[in-house]
Amino acid sequence: MAVYVYTKTPRRLLRSIREAIADGKIDTWECDDDGDFTHTPPQWERKAWLRPQVEANRLVFNVIPPRAVKVSRVTYGVYHGRFIEMLVAHFDDLFERATATALAASGDKVG
Repeated sequence: MAVYVYTKTPRRLLRSIREAIADGKIDTWECDDDGDFTHTPPQWERKAWLRPQVEANRLVFNVIPPRAVKVSRVTYGVYHGRFIEMLVAHFDDLFERATATALAASGDKVG
């Protein structure tokens, strides 16, 4: 699974997400020292990370699992669905559409 976010300004969108998290405007996601995102509600905290990659007209967020753990389908669904939900709620003016793949995509590390 990967999240694809189509935007004319991928670097600006990624910077805006990181700033909103750092400023406390988004409190259900955190960005680690590697620049990866994890969901912070207790039942989902650190079950996976989404690693951003900037491309010409989109951002790609690939799944990174915890060490020696497989990412479950449920975790996939929650991380991807809630990440897209956060984008729509906070950054609808910075992207055109977001999609998620149903299975592992190129760049995903599923454990």
